[in-house]
Amino acid sequence: MASSPDVIVIGAGVLGLCTAAELGARGHAVTVIDPGGANASSIAAGMIAPALESLLDDLSPDRAALLKRARDLWPSVAGSYGLKLHRDGADWRGANAQAASARLQALGFDARPSENGLTTSDDWRIDVGPALTTLARAPGVTMVRGRVARLLGEGRRWRVEGGDGRVWFSSTVVLATGADPSIPGLADGVAAIVSGVQPIRGQLTAVVTAAPPRVVRAADVYVAPGEGGVVIGATMEPGRRDLEPDAAESLRQVKAGLALLGGDGEAGAVRVGVRGATRDGLPLAGPTGEPGLHLALAPRRNGWLMGPLVAQVVADGIEGRAPVSDAAALDPLRFA
Repeated sequence: MASSPDVIVIGAGVLGLCTAAELGARGHAVTVIDPGGANASSIAAGMIAPALESLLDDLSPDRAALLKRARDLWPSVAGSYGLKLHRDGADWRGANAQAASARLQALGFDARPSENGLTTSDDWRIDVGPALTTLARAPGVTMVRGRVARLLGEGRRWRVEGGDGRVWFSSTVVLATGADPSIPGLADGVAAIVSGVQPIRGQLTAVVTAAPPRVVRAADVYVAPGEGGVVIGATMEPGRRDLEPDAAESLRQVKAGLALLGGDGEAGAVRVGVRGATRDGLPLAGPTGEPGLHLALAPRRNGWLMGPLVAQVVADGIEGRAPVSDAAALDPLRFA
């Protein structure tokens, strides 16, 4: 049996679901196809952190400003869907706190000295489980569990074939498949773009301990409040797709994270995900040059930060609207 929604989104991570919800809000009938289970977005800490990401990656003023604009779309999204946006800020712990504070201030961020480093009010976070569930239930969005086995352009429509024999048709498809390999049937140019996304393995550990009032970060570890305590992470292991937890790395992370808090805790579940990244660290968002085919991929470790901006860029591209100023920086063809 076949169905024909206005838009098919393949992938239910934060970029796919933000895009689906945005399109649904604009009146489109959207079907999201996803195999289910954990993904990189669901095992993340939900940080929306333009300030400390800019500090950690030594970003240029233009790039830092882009991240801040992406963050500033979140209050409207959270308000529209009743999501709790934690605007508690974040603490930075590490050497040269005075220089770090000066760097952040030069980039236009709030940064105030603290006892062990600095505090910024510019970094926020969101509870990832409730957010993903709510976005998947947004008006106009239908979730379908399945794995796409083949994607074929047929004139003015796309044929999306499921691994179980189901078929969907639509004039518009959005690939939000994370770091997954290219889907069979794509044109060579698009397949090359998707295959060029670098997988980056990340791992974090849930810990039962007294949660700090806000996220605490250092150069090689973060601690974020979570259900029943905190989550401590996260690794950045380029080129790895395996999902087997690394017990030694978890022990190192937990030890470093608890040292930041100055307390004790009991380690719990270890979660592993694979994120996608481009060579410049920004997502691929927008049209591919193939009629009706769009990308929402590869946000590196900033999927939750970039979700609403990617959604806006992709939705505008689908509707043929004039692109927002940041669309060029996310153009999927910028490396061609």
